[in-house]
Amino acid sequence: MEFKIDRDVLLKSLAHVQGVVEKKNTLPILGNVLIEAHDGFLKLTATDLDIIITEKLTCQTIKEGSTTTTAQVIYDIVRKLKTGSSLHLSLKENNRLKLISGKSDFNLTCISPDEFPILEDNMDEQYLEIPSFEFLKIINKTKFSISNDETRHYLNGVYLDKKDGENKLIAVATDGHRLSKSATEIKGADNFQSVILPKKTVFELLTIIDEDSINLKILSTKSKIKFLYKDIVLISKVIDGKFPDYEKVIPKDERIAAKSNVEEFISALDRLKSLSSDRKGVIKISLDKGLMKFLINDAISGDGIEEVQTQYQGEHLEIGFNSTYLIDVANVLESKDIVLMLKDATSPIQVKDESDPLSTYIVMPMRVI
Repeated sequence: MEFKIDRDVLLKSLAHVQGVVEKKNTLPILGNVLIEAHDGFLKLTATDLDIIITEKLTCQTIKEGSTTTTAQVIYDIVRKLKTGSSLHLSLKENNRLKLISGKSDFNLTCISPDEFPILEDNMDEQYLEIPSFEFLKIINKTKFSISNDETRHYLNGVYLDKKDGENKLIAVATDGHRLSKSATEIKGADNFQSVILPKKTVFELLTIIDEDSINLKILSTKSKIKFLYKDIVLISKVIDGKFPDYEKVIPKDERIAAKSNVEEFISALDRLKSLSSDRKGVIKISLDKGLMKFLINDAISGDGIEEVQTQYQGEHLEIGFNSTYLIDVANVLESKDIVLMLKDATSPIQVKDESDPLSTYIVMPMRVI
């Protein structure tokens, strides 16, 4: 195997595929990237046995062939080489991959490509199609609510849901204390299987998908999900479990709205959060007509009050909450205002985005002493 390729082209693809590779592996081959050069194209593949990613790129093929080498090592070397430089790679008889660029000369250890595990791609070709920027939007608006509690593994990802008869793809995430839901209009895909997308897969997709109008193709089964974007194919196992009925969590009863400028809201919360010695950052909200107060009284750090003008016509209300949760929500709103839908001190807070009616957020209240 021998080929020439532009450093920047190779680096971008290596950055995509090496993210799948686990840093610690019991099987050395899983730390490697499969490199295949054929007929003017280079194909890079990496897997952790749960996710497999393949990317195809152009190169100047001198001799066809394939090998595997340590993903992190070749990525680090290429990253540190000069921008715009040309790379010459060739597989030598001693099973070393020689990489030459200018005055730099490396010989990388390899493992036979025959040992590289390839997951079966026996999925049919009926895809759901969605502009990549729309997919990124619903993922970015929900990812922060993914649970890290491994005892409830079915919450360790984003639920991608499509209800029969509806032309919407819905993304939902919850950790039991908050819930984020966002949807986007799509065409067709009546056969789409709703699945729970693992957290690692979610964040890998965020690194490979650009915010453009190029369609992302998605196909799901009960056990796997497949994404096609440009020259990248990513196949991932899905989480085996039943996601909670999220519609039951979203309040249907009548509520009173409190509307404030989102930038002022975030700034006030962020300043008060500095006083919290508790990682939960518990802060009390006090509402009166036209005024919202944030209060904190920390036994270690001290106390503080922030006032934010608000449009609110309800009775006096005090409610405690995790400030981080509300800041996370406020940061993804498209509107210049944040709208809190409130009932009483023990009921969940619903946050609405006036510029995005297909997204909603729920934050559970907390007891404040």
